[in-house]
Amino acid sequence: MRFLLFFMCLSASAAFGQVVRGRVTEQLNNKLTPLNGATLQWAGTSTGAVTDSTGNFTVPKPENSNKLIISYIGYRTDTISVGSTEQFLNITMRQEATLQEVTVSGGSTTIDQINPIHTEVLTTRTLAKAACCNLSETFETNASVSVSYADAVTGAKQIQFLGLGGQYVQTNVENIPTIRGLGTTFGLNFVPGTWITSIDVGKGAGSVVNGYEGMTGALNVELQKPDFRAETQKSQWLLNGYVNSFGRVEGNVNFSRALNEKWSVGALGHVSALRTKIDQNGDNFMDLPMYRQYNGINRWKYTSERWMAQFGVKALYEDRTGGQLTAQNGNPLYQFTNETKRIEAFSKLARLFPDKPYKGLGLIISALNHDQKAVFGFKPYAGVQRSVYANLIYQTIIDNTNHTLKAGASYLLDNYNEQFGNTPLPTNRTESVAGAFAEYAYTASERLAIVLGNRVDYHNLFGWQWTPRMHAKYHIHEMLTLRFSVGRGWRVPNLLAENFGYLVSSRSVIFRDKLQPEVSWNIGGSLTYEFLLLGKKASFITDYYRTDFRNQLIVDLEHPQQINFYNLSGRSYANSFQAELNYVPIKRMEVKAAYRLFDVRQSMGAPLGESVLLEKMMISRDRMLVNAGYALPYDKWKFDATLQWNGPKRIPYMAPGYVHDSYRTMPLSVTPGFYNLNAQVSRGFKSGWEVYLGGENLTGFRQTNPIMSAANPFGPNFDAASHVWGPVTGSVVYLGFRFKPQT
Repeated sequence: MRFLLFFMCLSASAAFGQVVRGRVTEQLNNKLTPLNGATLQWAGTSTGAVTDSTGNFTVPKPENSNKLIISYIGYRTDTISVGSTEQFLNITMRQEATLQEVTVSGGSTTIDQINPIHTEVLTTRTLAKAACCNLSETFETNASVSVSYADAVTGAKQIQFLGLGGQYVQTNVENIPTIRGLGTTFGLNFVPGTWITSIDVGKGAGSVVNGYEGMTGALNVELQKPDFRAETQKSQWLLNGYVNSFGRVEGNVNFSRALNEKWSVGALGHVSALRTKIDQNGDNFMDLPMYRQYNGINRWKYTSERWMAQFGVKALYEDRTGGQLTAQNGNPLYQFTNETKRIEAFSKLARLFPDKPYKGLGLIISALNHDQKAVFGFKPYAGVQRSVYANLIYQTIIDNTNHTLKAGASYLLDNYNEQFGNTPLPTNRTESVAGAFAEYAYTASERLAIVLGNRVDYHNLFGWQWTPRMHAKYHIHEMLTLRFSVGRGWRVPNLLAENFGYLVSSRSVIFRDKLQPEVSWNIGGSLTYEFLLLGKKASFITDYYRTDFRNQLIVDLEHPQQINFYNLSGRSYANSFQAELNYVPIKRMEVKAAYRLFDVRQSMGAPLGESVLLEKMMISRDRMLVNAGYALPYDKWKFDATLQWNGPKRIPYMAPGYVHDSYRTMPLSVTPGFYNLNAQVSRGFKSGWEVYLGGENLTGFRQTNPIMSAANPFGPNFDAASHVWGPVTGSVVYLGFRFKPQT
């Protein structure tokens, strides 16, 4: 399964032991080009790996198998025999005999064939279909994850996954919990796109090895690493520049160098800014905040026969300014400002066992200090988060590699100190969570794999918590795969950080209940079918998941001048269905069509002593996506376009003079649906240069008045968030370049 990479290389934190390394390529124009996302698996076992953006892989060799199976969409599955002395394999994939007219350098959608958890792998080729300036913009061509602005002032973005908000997805960067806590607000903007090599999108209950917070799924982001081969002794560079018609500019640099056979060093740098005041609808409010961001990582890697180690530091500074352009009617100027300072340190250590390649021991340690200050009109906000995370994982086999066991212990310390309006919040707390886990994987044959996981955590404020999970995968036949999962998840919500945009309003913040953990069960499965359509390769993927809450933080915006926070009393659930078709109709062309259906409801009404099951706000019941990409030979020219339709969604009913006296008879307010079109064309050169030109929201659709009572921001009806259901800006055109020197 894909998270085995956690042990196999330091990109995922640890390794197993004596391993086989290699590189998977394809031949284009007499030149070997790396294949990103190729799957490798030892015959008769669940042990495997996936190649990175340079085509390289690291995979442990079990004692009971010497047959390595290599597969990739559009290519013949190959099996090679690996001797006990072989250390580095150079593998060149051949196109399938049934697909002689198709040259595939990497599919838009790749499902991890090894992992029992339904996991979609987004590779660098997928990410290059759009500008991908940061993590929030990497999902534009993805059907499973949606991203939108949380409000019309702060510029914060939020994701939706399986019909629920991004706070229910465990988002890790290289298996370290990252976008959580106070980082939830702007965290998607803190990971530059050019740093990313791949993203794993896992649906349903995740592995207990990675934690307890993934209630609907898990995202794991892999970054560029100092993994280049030492024998080259050359520096590796990647430069990227970007500018758009709004005046936003970005620059990125990735650097890596092998110092000797054991040591390598890498650095990632990013700077971006928007200093233009944009007001397309003339409401005297900036549609996007002006901002500056400086972001960097320095990391070191050590590799020897028995040890692998990696350590580094991340640092970020960002400031934002939004709000009114000018004061009006003798009133003061309404401004939103936010300043974030964030520093992280991390280390990863793996003990290798050359004589027992199935055995591994890995340790991750990270520390974070997040300091944030903001002002909403005259209301100041200050938040500080200090966190420490540690995860120790041991892996071995039971009798043979058909039975594997992972076990370990973790510790998480979070200290939150927030003030809003110069008043400390009742949610200020120190959380200390110590846990232990075990995960047993059984591979009955090449067709069946079952994973049973359990973890127990002790929370200093909320006591013992139990997290059981189960995953199963069955190959009905070579082209048809069934997956199933069920599991419990829990988390402690961060009320203001996860609802930051709602503070840009005149609403009073009311905490009606004492903070309690959110608890849910998730159950679901998927079916993946690969077949030939009119002689061309195609895949059809369908999945269904249901998330049932035992407790949930209800964010109630139904009262015009209040934000009510309270615990669930009644039912809350989210049903998610998705069907997706991927097809290669002609040579070098890929087409994706997907449909999603959400049924999300929760019981509300505590402010009036009621419990009424209502449709959750800001969730479109129906969504559709169509993506088409075409490339000329050798990727000299690439063209890509994505059309999305977002169906109607419920928003708070705020008609003038309306008095909210019952949830049972409350009128419903529903938005219209809308289309969104994005497109990009890029041109590559043999020298290593690539230039790209694209546009977003080319349909030009935008809300004309997303801010309520914009002319009187200090009045009782001002609200810049609860009625934002679509784009707040029109079309934008961008231009950029990438440069990677040829070696």
